[in-house]
Amino acid sequence: MSDRSAIEWTEATWNPVRGCSKVSAGCKHCYAETFSERFRGVPGHPFEQGFDVRLVPEALELPLRWRRPRMIFVNSMSDLFHEDVPLKFIQQVFGVMERASQHQFQVLTKRSKRLVELSGDVPWPTNIWMGVSVENADFTWRVRDLQRVPASVRFVSAEPLLGPIPRLPLRGMHWVIVGGESGNKARPMSVTWVQSIRRQCEFRGVPFFFKQWGGRNKKAAGRLLDGKEWNAMPLSSQIS
Repeated sequence: MSDRSAIEWTEATWNPVRGCSKVSAGCKHCYAETFSERFRGVPGHPFEQGFDVRLVPEALELPLRWRRPRMIFVNSMSDLFHEDVPLKFIQQVFGVMERASQHQFQVLTKRSKRLVELSGDVPWPTNIWMGVSVENADFTWRVRDLQRVPASVRFVSAEPLLGPIPRLPLRGMHWVIVGGESGNKARPMSVTWVQSIRRQCEFRGVPFFFKQWGGRNKKAAGRLLDGKEWNAMPLSSQIS
């Protein structure tokens, strides 16, 4: 947990759950798993249990102690809608987000079926943004699921982008993030895949954010697409 983050599209991270398990191709080289497993067995370390899923109730009220409003990425080291996270605990997390109305919370999941299943059991104040990860065209059904969720801001994270998505469902979406995979085993991303998604966003009037090219040295690869950075965020008029 940190009130600062190096992730380009957020300001802080909050992890009331730690650990996850793989569900699709985008999980293959999970950065969170790689980091967590380095500390498996280290007594007292937050990741003493490696990447095994576990609840962190002592972290629940952390955002309530952050007075300065900020953008908070929820569970950067897990998935809130993992099947091993009980509904009661998910409701507690949403309750904290509702109470901490000074912040904007960004929740991201690959488990969109469970998201839809539980969406009627949690509150949806305007400060909760809900997103799904879509790594290629095989998983656009996650966006279809997200369209059924009553969040004020719904977004798509195409990171790592592993293939073309010629028809990204953008109805009811307020934001799209695209990024390449990073690390020593990073799979390549084609510029044409990124340009296609950007054009779809432009046509539909959806803010487009390009996070990174990735690769073995993501800093060297940079963030420029067609000679510029793309840093659009959801418009305040969309948050209603």
